[in-house]
Amino acid sequence: MESYTDTIIVPYDFTEKADCAVKHASILARKMNAEVVLLHIVKNEHKQGNVGTELDTIAQKIKNDENVAVRPLVREGTIFKTINEVVAELKGVLVVMGTHGMKGMQKITGSWALKVIVGCHVPYLIVQKDPCYTDPTDILFPVDYKLETKEKLKWVSMLGYLTKGIKVRLFGQRGNGPMYDNPTKANMNFCVRYLEERNIASEIVWADERGSFYELSLKYAKEEQVDVIMITTTRDIAFHDYILGAYEQTIIANEAQIPVFVVNPRTEVKVSYTNF
Repeated sequence: MESYTDTIIVPYDFTEKADCAVKHASILARKMNAEVVLLHIVKNEHKQGNVGTELDTIAQKIKNDENVAVRPLVREGTIFKTINEVVAELKGVLVVMGTHGMKGMQKITGSWALKVIVGCHVPYLIVQKDPCYTDPTDILFPVDYKLETKEKLKWVSMLGYLTKGIKVRLFGQRGNGPMYDNPTKANMNFCVRYLEERNIASEIVWADERGSFYELSLKYAKEEQVDVIMITTTRDIAFHDYILGAYEQTIIANEAQIPVFVVNPRTEVKVSYTNF
């Protein structure tokens, strides 16, 4: 019996966006020798009807079409708690989730995707459309003044371990005064050294105009047609951040529909690739 080193969780609600997430997850699963778990969440397990049978059928089709191991799983609960509970239970290494972006009430109350992501100890890959890449090799890595920026590096290293030839675009902004420019420069230098030590190609790109750093990051990502944007969430994000519009919401729901790899800043995070 073949064994699998990791588990990738895909929240599955039988929508087109969930099918997009499956395709992204399958690319990574083949490289990681990982199992894909299709997680369907119901409010009441006694009212799930034929959903289990339908999920089994879809899982078998994905297994045949994508050549990956797939396990269907139906759980009672809510997306805000159950996904992360299953991640902990199965020791998942990554969640790949589809989103419709920011629509309707979400523009007021915040992105559902962000609310699900915050608090999880593993990253989420948020997608809005089918993959435009065979391998996610062109990565935009915004570098700001925060210490949390460095926590994305272990996951870049993971992608570098899985996919040869990745390129990391270290995107920064200057001209905001020493309080911000000095730690940004220090973070940039740290990232360059970290990537050099692991033989991962990188390029420093400084924003050539003023304005919102993350809006400029999105503009650059769209112009350069990068494969993935990698961000960290704000540590201890609060309810008022959702109301006012945390920058993560804009990135995750970007109109260019570029996949976003979201890392929560937790120092205890560990993954199975020990030679990062």
